[in-house]
Order: sequence, then structure tokens, then C-alpha cells
Amino acid sequence: MQYKLYYWPSIQGRGEFVRLAREEAGADYVDVARRSGRGMGVPALEKFLDDEKLGSAPYAPPFLKAGKLIIGQTANILLYLGPRHGLTPRSEAGRIWVNQLQLTIADFVTEIHDTHHPIGGSLYYHQQKAEARRRAKNFRTERMPKFLGYFEQVLAGGKGRRYMAGNTLSYADLSVFQLIAGLRYAFPKTMKKQEPDYPGLVDLHYRIAARPKIAAYLASKRRLAFNEYGIFRHYPELDG
Repeated sequence: MQYKLYYWPSIQGRGEFVRLAREEAGADYVDVARRSGRGMGVPALEKFLDDEKLGSAPYAPPFLKAGKLIIGQTANILLYLGPRHGLTPRSEAGRIWVNQLQLTIADFVTEIHDTHHPIGGSLYYHQQKAEARRRAKNFRTERMPKFLGYFEQVLAGGKGRRYMAGNTLSYADLSVFQLIAGLRYAFPKTMKKQEPDYPGLVDLHYRIAARPKIAAYLASKRRLAFNEYGIFRHYPELDG
């Protein structure tokens, strides 16, 4: 099956968690909004969102077209892809656990985004700069250590544990890789200070980056660069 991913073409954003899973799986997919030609590009994405005849239309990107299925929400897409591509444990308990981790990651991603847009997404960053400074300080000193500390604890939870779900690579590990990469871009000074507290997560990040398919993806044009339009944004004044 060829999957079609519908997401904005110029940012990593929440769609990147899906891209990483499909790259690791070697799944055949089209990043619709990043392709040109008939039925592709941003108009194709917007048509899906505006099509009133599609009663099960997703609220917003990312969403995945898999045959006749249209699946929205990052965690929901990964819940679908994971067992089909060997990116979850085989047991039901294991699949639920990985989904739980991904939902916690989604909570963290929202808080990361809100460091630069604490009032509202419809306002520009410069319109909420003072509030962003205050929010970012709380994030750096309280929320970031809380989330990263939790994931570090999960990774250290069993003897010889290599991944977030034991010895089985899952999409949660790929998502943790993206978290570390994004935080290093957005908060380089803070991460330099805090990373020694999370040796397991740092090691996991490097191990994921070294996996052949992921390494090839990171070196390719398919991997978009971080920028000041996505979730992870680098504003020096927010980095302490």
C-alpha cells in the first residue's frame, strides 16, 4: 500500500513524527503537499480540509490516507502504522503502552509550542514576546525537566532496557529522537546544561540517528530543516 501524508510542506511540525516512522519502516509514501503535479501540493491538502462531503474529515493536518481510511492526529496515525510495520511490541499491553507514551509526547510538544505562542497561535511572536519570556522560563526550569525526567525514568525502568518499550524498537523511540533534536535546536543553552541529567535519552537519540534508514533520511532533502515557523523555534531570548 502507498500511503499519502497530508501536512504542511515547509515545516517538520507534528508531521515529522509520522515521517520518521515511515522512513524507519521503509514504507512507500507520498508527502502530498511537498509534491507538484495534479492532485498534489498545498491545494490538495486544503481541499481535504474544506471538503464538506467528507463527513469524517480530520480537524487539521497531519492526516494519513491509507487505502480508504483517512486517519487524523499524530498519535492515532502512529497507532495505526506501528503494528503494521513492526514498530510496536506484539502484545496488546505493549501497543497500549507505546500509544500512552506517544500521547505524553504530544502533551510535551504542546508545551514546547506554547513557549513562543503562549497567548494564541493567531498572534505573531513579537505580539506576545513578554508573555513568551515568562512562559519559556517556567518551561526551562520546571516543565522540561519534568517531562525529560519521566522519559529518562521509563528508559531506565528495566535491566538491560534499550528502548522505551523494553528491547523492542517502537515509534515512541523515534519520537523521543525528534524531541531531543528539536529541543537542541530551540533551547541549545538549556539542553547543554540539562543533558547530563538524561544520559539514557541522549544515548537513545544517537542510536536512532545512526540507524541506516534514519541516517539516510536525515542526510536527504526529504528531511526539512528546523525553522522559525514550526513547533521547535530558536529565539535566543527564550533560552535563558
